[in-house]
Amino acid sequence: MNKALKSNRRDFLKIAATAGGGLLIGFNWSACDSPKMKVVSNDEIFDKAINYNSFLSISPTNHVVIYSPNPELGQNIKTSFPMIVAEELDVDWSNVRVKQAFLDTEKYDRQVTGGSGAMPHSWQRLRQAGATARQMLMEAAAKRLDVPLSSLTTEKGNVVHGSKKISYGELATDAASLPVPENVALKDINDFKIIGTAVKNVDNDAMFTGQPLYGLDVYRENMLHAMIQRPPFGMKLKKVDSEAAKNVKGVKDVLTFKNNVAVIGEGTWPLMKARKLLKIAYEPIEGTLESTAFHDKKFDELLNSGEGEVKRKDGDVNTAFRNAARVIKSEYQCPFLSHSPMEPMNFFANVKEDSVELIGPSQTPDRARKAAAKICGIDPEKVSVALTRLGGGFGRRLRADFVEEAVELSKMLKAPVKLTWSREDDITGGAYRPAVKYRFEAALNNKDELIGYKLSGAGINAGNTTRENNFPAGAIDNLEIRSADYKSPITTNAWRAPITNFLAFAEQSFLDEVAEAMGKDPIELRLGLLAKAKKNPVGEIHYDIDRMKGVIETVAEKSNWGKKEGVSQGFSVYFSHRSYVAQVAEAKIKDGQAVLDKIFAVTDCGIVINPTGADQQVRGGMLDGMGHAMFANLTFTDGMADQKNFDSYRLIRMKEIPEIETHFIDNGIDPTGLGEPALPPTGGAVANAIYKVSGQRMRNQPFIKQEGINNFNLGSPA
Repeated sequence: MNKALKSNRRDFLKIAATAGGGLLIGFNWSACDSPKMKVVSNDEIFDKAINYNSFLSISPTNHVVIYSPNPELGQNIKTSFPMIVAEELDVDWSNVRVKQAFLDTEKYDRQVTGGSGAMPHSWQRLRQAGATARQMLMEAAAKRLDVPLSSLTTEKGNVVHGSKKISYGELATDAASLPVPENVALKDINDFKIIGTAVKNVDNDAMFTGQPLYGLDVYRENMLHAMIQRPPFGMKLKKVDSEAAKNVKGVKDVLTFKNNVAVIGEGTWPLMKARKLLKIAYEPIEGTLESTAFHDKKFDELLNSGEGEVKRKDGDVNTAFRNAARVIKSEYQCPFLSHSPMEPMNFFANVKEDSVELIGPSQTPDRARKAAAKICGIDPEKVSVALTRLGGGFGRRLRADFVEEAVELSKMLKAPVKLTWSREDDITGGAYRPAVKYRFEAALNNKDELIGYKLSGAGINAGNTTRENNFPAGAIDNLEIRSADYKSPITTNAWRAPITNFLAFAEQSFLDEVAEAMGKDPIELRLGLLAKAKKNPVGEIHYDIDRMKGVIETVAEKSNWGKKEGVSQGFSVYFSHRSYVAQVAEAKIKDGQAVLDKIFAVTDCGIVINPTGADQQVRGGMLDGMGHAMFANLTFTDGMADQKNFDSYRLIRMKEIPEIETHFIDNGIDPTGLGEPALPPTGGAVANAIYKVSGQRMRNQPFIKQEGINNFNLGSPA
């Protein structure tokens, strides 16, 4: 049955016939405060396109142009968003063209990529945009044919009445004179023709042929290039000798601003050479320059002090532990991590007398716009932001520091500037995943029943180190979760699946330790806790018990859990960003070496828009999860990162990728997040498989640094 959705007339900014004939609708998602989007295209289809609403235009050729508002960084939003609009509009996907929209908060709400929130936020809005346009076209056709609206259907960009078809392009002008419909009907999910089918990435051809897509591709005549030398954390600029750097051919100037030294020139290569010739002296801002040994000490101080904020407390925890027959206690620790996207930070800025033009890769373009406006002392409406495709982000491009640098330099130089970070800048430049240490305790009675649970987290610039309402909260009678944080000059930022990227590994590994102490199968323990949470919940439940149970049971079935000879299996399950993922990692002994051979993943993210894109998101998250858990490590000496490039900052390699088998739960609910949820459980599944095959518990990341792990391989024996 179709779903009726009432339209709010205030959602529509403008309805008019264009000068050349057609329909123009400005579609508004919410209250807003930004400039109009300017659409530019050299393609004949785009040139002839008639603006239909903020998300689509219809060309006289009957091609449909759909504008994708959110930044695209590999999460496939530039393909999946238009698929939803095209589905409700009922057009042939082969006739759809997709354009990246400029920043425009009048037309688009939440023009942000982060937190796996774009799809859940926009699902209904996108459907309504397509359905509204479709209904107006049908009403125009009903008037032209003098037939009841109910006698019409649509098919592949045409309104159909019996054997007669009228293309959308023919109807656009007539539709311009109609009022916005009060109610629009959304398709029944069983009638979807585009959603749920494998659609290739709309940027594939451009990526494969090297066409300009990314911020690093941006070029303007007479623009200057810039690279910056930044101070170690906790230090400030004292003096700089730049004479040798200025003598490098292609270098135009060396500037200092806000403790930074910027080299300006004609291209990045001379700037890289010149920067090495800078003689810079720094001095501490205040206090001791921080090193990894200092952070390790600070973790123990925070955990041993008993300080920190109590985030959740159920039951009588002290009594449960005082009366416990035995207590299991473990600590887990992770280092700082760099985001390390393939495309380092970069941005183009052109500061003019009363306006600013920005072009580049940002996960938060409105933040970039407001930062530029503040620096230049102008109204944000005078700042335009054109979005390029992002060559990775993982949370790093949520910040606007690199945009601010480009704006500062363009303002100082009174010229367009393209700022580029090197790989070394990217790894040493901060905004890291926070370093965290956890202490877990579980109380068992004399029947080996779990009666108490404690989690204490200590972080370095982590904020809340816990997700206190996630499983197993609500399933244990006596539970206490604390969080403490140390403020450091080392800058941190959201890193793919913030906090849960390590917390999930630690929690799921510890639950396996508890299961072993209780003499229970790891999956049996989780299912038992979920059953208890459903029958007798303790406090509030902030996760869907049935959805979590569903992925657990499905992955157990798909992996043939516990029934394979010669295979050591590790299990993990986690809820984050509204979705549920359960994984089983399998390790074997091959040629005398322990090898991670395969991982099964079952994901419940609601309706899968594009199976190809969804599969890639799950696989990418899992590779991120296992690679960083296994290898990545960022340490500090006197405020400076010790690792500076991929020769010392180890990432997973192609040959190390094990076989991955993915499955999705088809439950018909509205889509939930997918960019991040597959990462958190991966470390736990791998760690629990390592323990099964080697007897070695993984409690600290990276695993490769732990004793006894040298004989373990990912993918295949080295």
